[in-house]
Amino acid sequence: CIWEEKMKDYNIYLRKDVRWEGRIPKPSENGKRKYKSFFGPSKEAVRQMIDEFYREKTKDISLSFIQIYEEWFNGVKYHIKESTAANYTMKADKHLIPVFGKLDISKICETDIHSFIDSRKKIGLSDRYISDIISLMRSVCKYASRKYQVNNPLSDIRLFKRKQAEVRLLDRKEYGKLAEYVMKNHSRTNLGVAIAMGTGSRIGELCAFRGRDIDYEKRILTVNNTIQRIQIKNGENKTKLLISEPKSDSSKRVIPIPEELISYLEEFKVKDDEFILSGTDKPIEPRTMQNRFARILNNVNLPSVHFHSLRHYFASDCVRLGFDIKSLSELLGHSNVEITLNRYVHSSFDQKREYMNRIKFSVKNTSFAKDCV
Repeated sequence: CIWEEKMKDYNIYLRKDVRWEGRIPKPSENGKRKYKSFFGPSKEAVRQMIDEFYREKTKDISLSFIQIYEEWFNGVKYHIKESTAANYTMKADKHLIPVFGKLDISKICETDIHSFIDSRKKIGLSDRYISDIISLMRSVCKYASRKYQVNNPLSDIRLFKRKQAEVRLLDRKEYGKLAEYVMKNHSRTNLGVAIAMGTGSRIGELCAFRGRDIDYEKRILTVNNTIQRIQIKNGENKTKLLISEPKSDSSKRVIPIPEELISYLEEFKVKDDEFILSGTDKPIEPRTMQNRFARILNNVNLPSVHFHSLRHYFASDCVRLGFDIKSLSELLGHSNVEITLNRYVHSSFDQKREYMNRIKFSVKNTSFAKDCV
């Protein structure tokens, strides 16, 4: 019999007969979920009974974290993208296994988790990255809890709220200076920057654009693939350049090409199977494009910003130009408009000042003038 142990599934309540009852879920039978009940004179007494039940269930089980991780990973790796599998492997090998690998998973406690989080902070990892590592560990521990009925040390762990990192953007004058440079000095690298500025494409998508992705007659650009370098395990740690479908279905999209980009693209037109940024059948990888972008900024005497900031500026500029959020969200390849608004739309202080100056206190300039007359 397999039991599911989920602390959040504890359902302890006071009955009409003044006894406390606690219920934990059993495995479903024929699609119907059943529960095991515990009765006691107080809520704490029932909780202790449930804890004791799980201790008895797991006292003879001795499985190391690395055993459980490998068992879990072998079960999920065929259902996730290769890039996701590589990401899991990297986080586990670099962070989780060195700390928890040899430990009996049933003996890992909340104190161990908090100590681990503190240690990751001390080496300079961001809250967002630590949350991703803990999310991976949570999946592994859930699997152990479900299959072997061991206590899940992450059941009651509430992680800090992720802080959205501030993105350094070029201001309008700086952005205009960059646009003038890449549009006047024609090259494949500058064309790549111009495409990003005019479409909001991600750097991986940009590097994956082939000749067949552009329809010059309809003037549309189709996003079908993305490129990234991932780690692989094949006897020793290595990396490889992976060309795959975008991160989500919504990322596959068709983007109308701005008029000003058409002639630029036609100048560097390539065969269907050739990559636009390289002009050959071998792609330029994102890291190389980022380095080339850094050199462009230096040449134009502009501050250093990440290539992804062009996507942020594109989103904010589209809002300033009057794009509706739904259309903008689809152009960016987001699954919902909240991502677009919360992560990619930035307003400058000058823009806020412009909005605030629209407020008028003169009766004749207000919408309720007629009511006041």
